[in-house]
Amino acid sequence: MEKKETTHKMLKYVSLITLTLQNALLGLSMRYARTRQGDMFFSSTAVLMSEVVKLIACLGIVYVESGGIKMMFEAIKRQIIEQPKDTLKVCVPSFVYIVQNNLLYVSASNLDAATYQVTYQLKILTTAIFSVFLLKKELLKTQWISLGTLIVGVILVQLAQQDEKQVNYDGPEQNRFLGFMAALIACCLSGFAGVYFEKMLKGSDTPVWIRNIQLAFCSIPFGLMSCFVSDGALIREKGFFFGYDGFVQYLVLLQACGGLIVAVVVKYADNILKGFATSLAIVISCVSSVYIFDFHLTGQFVLGAGFVIFSIFLYGHRPKKDVGLLYKV
Repeated sequence: MEKKETTHKMLKYVSLITLTLQNALLGLSMRYARTRQGDMFFSSTAVLMSEVVKLIACLGIVYVESGGIKMMFEAIKRQIIEQPKDTLKVCVPSFVYIVQNNLLYVSASNLDAATYQVTYQLKILTTAIFSVFLLKKELLKTQWISLGTLIVGVILVQLAQQDEKQVNYDGPEQNRFLGFMAALIACCLSGFAGVYFEKMLKGSDTPVWIRNIQLAFCSIPFGLMSCFVSDGALIREKGFFFGYDGFVQYLVLLQACGGLIVAVVVKYADNILKGFATSLAIVISCVSSVYIFDFHLTGQFVLGAGFVIFSIFLYGHRPKKDVGLLYKV
């Protein structure tokens, strides 16, 4: 029993540390990938490939948990193929996640990594709103205060950066308004899809990894459609993997790991610790941006980021009997 508790504790902190690093690295890496010199890869293909990697990873996990390839296919047949209506319901968040991930590339292309990381925390607000309307959840007073604090923090961050002119190294002038709107829409989609997916998880006994396989089965066709709708002509001319190198491959793997890590964190850690990981990731992104992208920290930006970090802690600070909101990173 003691050994089991020790293992659980170790998994909790390892998953939190991994989530912190993944959150910080993803924002920095997406920003670098979209502003560096050289051939620019198609973000739509990177989103699709991350879904393929997630599918392979989840199949591997189910294979290990089920005890063999035969049992794995039986589980997939029983819980996915033989339940077409249930699988079709998963198409909703699958489509939303594809659009959201493409928007995040647009945002990372037009916002510096620190501002992108802070702004994207608005997903906490959108998740809370959708949870109230779709799941009929009641928020504590402190949680409403935290959401207001979050909005103030993001506004301060945006105002602090509005006068700075961000230009790609070899690309067109960046559009901060476009980047902010892309992040804002992505936050709305993240909130809706996260709450929808949570409702599905709590409404059935289907294992989370099987649910992720369902998501991937639906996401991959949507991803293919996205590739050829947004970049079809260029893909036919230059090839699907145009601009891919070791760094882009690493970025695809990093993005794919995000959803898998969150699943582990939700299982082994609590909401307060998850908020700590998210806050630490913001700090890492801000400090790293100073050295990597010559980002200039201003007093207003630091104040706004502080409000955002405080709001995350305040939102997670509630009695243990209250059920916390689960949201997608």
